[in-house]
Amino acid sequence: MSWSPLLDPSIPIGDAVDAIETVIVARARDLGGFEVRRALPSAQRQMVGPFIFFDQFGPAEFLTGQGMDVRPHPHIGLSTVTYMIKGRIHHRDSLGTDAWIAPGEVNLMTAGLGITHSERTDGEARRAPHSIYGLQTWMALPKAQEDDPASFHNRSGAALPLLEGEGKQVRLILGQAWGERVDLALPQEAFYADATLAPGAALPLPDDHEDRGVYVLSGAVVQGGQEHGAGSMLIFRPGDRISVRALGQGARIMVLGGATMDGPRHIWWNFVASSQERIEAAKEAWRAGDWMHGRFQLPPGDAAEFTPAP
Repeated sequence: MSWSPLLDPSIPIGDAVDAIETVIVARARDLGGFEVRRALPSAQRQMVGPFIFFDQFGPAEFLTGQGMDVRPHPHIGLSTVTYMIKGRIHHRDSLGTDAWIAPGEVNLMTAGLGITHSERTDGEARRAPHSIYGLQTWMALPKAQEDDPASFHNRSGAALPLLEGEGKQVRLILGQAWGERVDLALPQEAFYADATLAPGAALPLPDDHEDRGVYVLSGAVVQGGQEHGAGSMLIFRPGDRISVRALGQGARIMVLGGATMDGPRHIWWNFVASSQERIEAAKEAWRAGDWMHGRFQLPPGDAAEFTPAP
């Protein structure tokens, strides 16, 4: 654990700065047993840096014998970032990865030309009541890397820098910020962090990234004289030196951003691409269902079923 003076610079806060470009209120959806809040993409903004998809799932409670069952499904043109706050998820993919995602870890799965994976709470997890709570985000891939081979990486909580300042604790999940770096190569400049703020504590945002946003997980923050509660994503103008302050109950926030992408992206189902033609080719490949010789394979150990294309 380390302390960083960059967490406590003397910079304008509150009414002194109004640098919010966009406020997004995450849309809630019931997926049968648990709720998902989606902040990106939205009508106001498609991406924050390379982040093109931002979902909060849970907190949700499951009874004995119940759990999450996301059947094998495909991705192209993106990296998925899974970060658990509570509970564990069983991840299997077509590379042969078979791993449990635990709280405080980060899992980075890069689809490139194509990958298939499943996400479940199965086996031992279902033998007693359990809960899940976490976030899944997608980062769009630069055009030059859309056809790269798929890959999977995990970093334990112990490998992620933990910074502390006055009334705040920040876990850097990906990228570089506040003078620290996560030892995990990314396809595009980006940063992602989990910050817990005590009542009245202020967190300055990194000013060395073009795009920056804050998602409020719990509690509430104030910026520019306005209060923002759980489920709100604030996106800030580039270049401004700003911070967010927690209100009386404190706050837990996710901080994200990075360099803007090399153009807009097309999104269909679980596919992200720089052209509609790439989307159509992936649709065709998944619907063909040629798991032996085609573009997509099913995960070993979880190949008995799959999610059909819409």
